[in-house]
Amino acid sequence: MSEVVLLLSESTGKIIRAIKGEEPLEIGDYCLVESEYGGDLAMVTDLNSEVVQCPKLAKNAVKIIRKATEEDIKKFQWLREREKKAFEFCLERIKARNLPMKLVAVRYFFNEKKGIFYYTADGRIDFRQLVKDLAKELRMRIEMRQIGVRDEARLVGGLGVCGRPLCCFSFIRNFEPITIQKARKQQIVINPTKISGLCGRLMCCLAFEEETKGRLYIEELDNGLIED
Repeated sequence: MSEVVLLLSESTGKIIRAIKGEEPLEIGDYCLVESEYGGDLAMVTDLNSEVVQCPKLAKNAVKIIRKATEEDIKKFQWLREREKKAFEFCLERIKARNLPMKLVAVRYFFNEKKGIFYYTADGRIDFRQLVKDLAKELRMRIEMRQIGVRDEARLVGGLGVCGRPLCCFSFIRNFEPITIQKARKQQIVINPTKISGLCGRLMCCLAFEEETKGRLYIEELDNGLIED
């Protein structure tokens, strides 16, 4: 069975499950792991606890490319600085061209050949001139990627009303439809300000809390604690 370790991503702040390679690792080591951007820098946080020994964790785990070198760490710090400058420049050009869009985040690929600019907008945007501005200034391939408000919350992160990091940012991989019926089944008072997340949509936790409460109800029925 592949050995799984937990790491903390330096770029997103998320916990990553990864397959350990042949190199020996210790808590606090920095590694390069596979990511959609060609590589991510992450710090080892857990090697031997019961959490990482669960076989199910290996299913969606990424691979560790290698231990990070000092050059790798410096490069990631440099990329983060370039992303900040690209974000500020893009904001300036959006304002100059009076485009009805909201820039959310900028992510550079590890090989520095491509940058993705995430944004939200009410409709389609003609950003061809904006892309030309960005390509001329940054000298790389530019991709403009429109996302929804739920994806924006997952990308940026934040704290929910429970005081914990947003579920979409922490662990949810795929969004599922959330309806007001889920709240009614849980006998929650239908107050939009109470059951909406930072994205303005119904909170994702309504879905798995409904499932948990359903299991508890069945267990209570089986144990004779309540009557149907």
